[in-house]
Amino acid sequence: MSHRIFATPVADVYPHYVAKAERKGRTKEEVDAVTTWLTGFDQAQLEDHLAAGTTFEQFFAQAPGNPDAALVTGVVCGVRVEEVDDPLMQQVRRLDKLVDELARGKALAKVLRS
Repeated sequence: MSHRIFATPVADVYPHYVAKAERKGRTKEEVDAVTTWLTGFDQAQLEDHLAAGTTFEQFFAQAPGNPDAALVTGVVCGVRVEEVDDPLMQQVRRLDKLVDELARGKALAKVLRS
């Protein structure tokens, strides 16, 4: 079963991530930092994907990824991230979780598991 989010352009959701973070006193740069940390893209690549309308499915398929991504655990939207079966959905949930942690005031170094 394919989820609707997979075909959604990352650029459609990204402003919501930024708005959520900014409402809590965080910055777009911090959202970019967690996004690039998870995906392995650099800033220019992230901006290219946003401009190109890359879907979540394409975005994560092309992402080099981060070997420490498995350290992103916990509950987001009532779902335990580490128990999500679909690898693509798990990556989407990990990104949600990182933005959530940022918005909750967690230090960036802790959000990035460093």
